[in-house]
Amino acid sequence: MRVIIQRVKASQVTIDGEVIGQIGRGLNLLVGIADTDTEAELDWMAKKCLELRLFPGEEGDRFDRSIQEIAGELLVISQFTLYGDCRKGRRPSFDRAAAPVVAKQYYERFVERLRQSGLKVETGRFGAMMQVAIDNDGPVTILLEHEAS
Repeated sequence: MRVIIQRVKASQVTIDGEVIGQIGRGLNLLVGIADTDTEAELDWMAKKCLELRLFPGEEGDRFDRSIQEIAGELLVISQFTLYGDCRKGRRPSFDRAAAPVVAKQYYERFVERLRQSGLKVETGRFGAMMQVAIDNDGPVTILLEHEAS
């Protein structure tokens, strides 16, 4: 599983001109599911996304508080292209990405784990062509990976 985490001032996702998900201060999560992912990867990744200290604290330390500690918001977007392998040829191979039916189930379970935190969690639409507006704060962008053991 791969997640690109971006600390944002605001973020929104639009499909065919309609805003379907929108957040203020928080995290934009671009989520890729691998063909080898299990529930263990979902659990680890959700916990890590909720607990990473990516926000400034009272003393000005740039990485002192988690999304939970600031009561921030999350926008979660499915993105199979995170598993694009560009080492050969000129066209990415997506062989390591989970099949759409499996990826959708895992994506939905991941979102549910995040919602269990009580934070506002918005999403895109799995498999849709989306436009994502990201007002990156910092900028702070982190790539998280957790592969099946």
